[in-house]
Amino acid sequence: MTTESLPRTPVELGLPELPVEVRPADPAVHHVRAKLDREIRALLAHEPGTRSGADPEDLHQMRVALRRMRSVLKLSGSLVGDGAEPVRAELGWLGQSLGEVRDYDVLIGHLREVIADFEVRDQAAGRRLVSKFVTERAAAKRRLTRALSSARYSALLREVSLLTRAEEVPEEAPHNLVTGLAKPHRKLAKAVGALPADPPDDDLHALRIHGKKLRYAAELAQTSAKKKQAARIKALLKATKHFQTVLGDHQDAVIAAERMRSVLDSADGPVGFVAGRIAERELARRAEARATWRKSWKAVDAAAKALHA
Repeated sequence: MTTESLPRTPVELGLPELPVEVRPADPAVHHVRAKLDREIRALLAHEPGTRSGADPEDLHQMRVALRRMRSVLKLSGSLVGDGAEPVRAELGWLGQSLGEVRDYDVLIGHLREVIADFEVRDQAAGRRLVSKFVTERAAAKRRLTRALSSARYSALLREVSLLTRAEEVPEEAPHNLVTGLAKPHRKLAKAVGALPADPPDDDLHALRIHGKKLRYAAELAQTSAKKKQAARIKALLKATKHFQTVLGDHQDAVIAAERMRSVLDSADGPVGFVAGRIAERELARRAEARATWRKSWKAVDAAAKALHA
């Protein structure tokens, strides 16, 4: 399939010309479908920029839209029917391609900032180091472009659009999106409670994913919340965003340090020297995040508990 035959607009996918609107009192299923409608539109809007690569922010926002859809389908997919889980799995496939390129964008952008602060005599070696990752990113970007030009991607877009307008699915019991936030909060709290004093890096990364799921669930619930609830959800969103930022900085530092280690064996003297300096900085950034993440978690926990008080 060529890019010319891919659906490029909401209307070509069979969606309404304008985004779906919902009221707080509408059934939960309407809020879920409206959220999917908003996010598939966001994904389509950022796809051209992702293809061109002119601004890395387009790829980032496309990935965010995709992750929000996956989260909605994980938490509330039963409301839109049996097709939710297969679509969620396919969104995961696309997310891997987007994530690979995004990781390089974050790494390359950060390395350029770090190297700019180095002495002039070290910057040429720093640029050679960055060029290695730029080459690797180009290969990942070609894989992503193939994915975005595939029949599989086209089918995925159409499957998501079908979920936004599927026939009503009878609810066995009323589904409250606000009270439903208790579940992702409990999972996050349980994950925090299971951690040792000095958690492995992978466990902190998994914790960030739990926090992200809570944040996306709160975004969905916000559209159905009453005035008092909405203010408390806003506080929860602020806390979860900061929690993600702290643990995101930790994960970025872990990845950057590991990348520096990977080049040391094959790097020449100047490049190896620069890579070592960068690794040292990243390990310090990792330590800083480790010193603050529990305070950030306490703010999330307090905001979530206030919501259900």
